[in-house]
Amino acid sequence: MRVAIIGAGILGASAAYHLALAGAEVVVADAAHPGRATAAGAGIVSPWSSGRTDAGWRRIAEAGARYYPRLIDRLAADGETETGYRRVGALSVAAEDAELDALEAAIRPRQQAAPEAGELTRLSPAEARALFPPLHPALGGVFLSGGARVDGRLLTAALRRAAERHGVHFVAGEAGLLTGADRVTGIRLAGESIAADCVIAAAGAWAPELLRPLGLALPVAPQRGQITHLRLEGTATEAWPVVLPQSSHYLLAFGDSRIVVGATRETGSGFDHRVTAAGQTEVLNEALAVAPGLGRATLLETRIGFRPAGPDLQPLLGRAGTEGLIIGNGLGPSGLTIGPFAGQVLAQLALGEAPAIDLADYAPLRPVPDAPSGEMDRIR
Repeated sequence: MRVAIIGAGILGASAAYHLALAGAEVVVADAAHPGRATAAGAGIVSPWSSGRTDAGWRRIAEAGARYYPRLIDRLAADGETETGYRRVGALSVAAEDAELDALEAAIRPRQQAAPEAGELTRLSPAEARALFPPLHPALGGVFLSGGARVDGRLLTAALRRAAERHGVHFVAGEAGLLTGADRVTGIRLAGESIAADCVIAAAGAWAPELLRPLGLALPVAPQRGQITHLRLEGTATEAWPVVLPQSSHYLLAFGDSRIVVGATRETGSGFDHRVTAAGQTEVLNEALAVAPGLGRATLLETRIGFRPAGPDLQPLLGRAGTEGLIIGNGLGPSGLTIGPFAGQVLAQLALGEAPAIDLADYAPLRPVPDAPSGEMDRIR
């Protein structure tokens, strides 16, 4: 079987890797657009700590988090150990006991139902600062030990290298869809036609333009996120937990004394690939209010990512009524939580296998009810 994939972000790279493991012939075309969400995303993997209550989102996000250790082990067996994935714990913080009570009450039943979420511990402000020293001294926390972080760039590169070793062919350029006899028959790239039994469209925020010639109106739009990287020189930060304030912003740490803080959510931004004064101010003000100890950090860079924002909380995954076409999109701000697992699911669909999760809630062109009030802004 031959499968063509358009898009080599986390979703496309994961689908390619899983297809290759199953013995499929795979070609991946990627335009390498500036602002790809995978390359800018923070990489927080702790859906149990999220304020989102939507059952469909929770089901696939928790499946995504649960799948990570298995994927990391599989990549390690393929010689890929540099993914940036580490279980460092997730620290939800607040100043008032009542807020911490509410956080604990929301997270505990999820934690009890999911062994992979780890242990849940209530922390005093001093205990919270022992885990994340720059924190404001008034903030206590609820710490979930199974929370993790991942470097989207490293993980995608690892998936790509492993896929190539299993025979996947990656090509650079802007691809279009080939059609014939009421079905998708392959892709067109730089004047060359590449036939395929199935095409997976995983082109992120750029997918609507790709699918428009088929008469498909995919309900996805770019949402700009500005995310800033800081460095606390001489500080060992690699084991610090993810910090989740009671907002859509966040803080997390990697090696090399690096702290990542963000992010803006700029609906209606289009593909405007700029760091703006207002965006930078928002990100730094939010971060320093939570962790004033970061005031002495060096500002390294601010990355821009265009989240593929769908019309509701849930991703767009599955077939869309056109034979030979599978769509993977709409992961929004949870792409690095859901993406690797969703890539496996897309591979299963392409191979004619039963997917690892019921996709009824995630049909790409489904009717969309209004999201619960405030839900769209609660996931980091």
